[in-house]
Amino acid sequence: YGGMAPQTGSTEKEAKPISDFPQHLTWEEIKIHNGRGQSQQQWLVIDRNVYDVSTFSKQHPGGSRVISHYAGQDATDAFVAFHNDKALVRKYLKSLLIGELAPDQPSFESNKKSLLEDFRELRCTVEKMGLLKPNYTFFFMIFLHLLVLDAASWLMIWYFGISLVPFLIQMGWFQHDLGHCSVFRKPKWNHLLQIIVINILKGLPASWWNHLHNQHHAKPNCFRKDPDLNMHPLLFSLGKTLSVEVSVGASGQC
Repeated sequence: YGGMAPQTGSTEKEAKPISDFPQHLTWEEIKIHNGRGQSQQQWLVIDRNVYDVSTFSKQHPGGSRVISHYAGQDATDAFVAFHNDKALVRKYLKSLLIGELAPDQPSFESNKKSLLEDFRELRCTVEKMGLLKPNYTFFFMIFLHLLVLDAASWLMIWYFGISLVPFLIQMGWFQHDLGHCSVFRKPKWNHLLQIIVINILKGLPASWWNHLHNQHHAKPNCFRKDPDLNMHPLLFSLGKTLSVEVSVGASGQC
């Protein structure tokens, strides 16, 4: 080995693995990898990058279903909405990257262009208004007055006897805001207080509620994908088209 200099220049470029170059993919190729049919692979698009989540979906912290709902589709806006620490999540995405959209391909499906443009404009307006910033005083007062109501319910039980109604109604909306990570900036504090409110005080599993509610917001009012619609079709099915779809039992594509 002595005295032999390492090869440089054009030879080094020729030795570069072909896998280091981005693979250009079309929407037609991506759409067939939706986890259904003969191909069980699941691909999705985030910021024009294509990721294979076939195996990762089973380890996804938010559950396999919520990420599988976007197989074969663009998931950019869902990714932004569901993840607070995007820099951390992108580290995990690196190992799932398989390519990117070809230069002649649009950033999202053509049939969703108008819908996504309106949604992104709405989100921009909401952010400018500061509606996504937590209001500590507001939620502290909610928690305080709910503690008072909880104490009052115990007094009612002591005086009037056992009743399940107060336990099912109280604190429902507060744990809903905690599940959305709206009370504190750090998700772990929201999850901790949610466990206290719904698990300890109410006797219901927070993980069960989060699993169903995440799917609801990932695919709201999509028949067979939105658990709220599946559990309460008469209450949550709004509009003529969706009502007819639910009544006949058809599986719409969302």
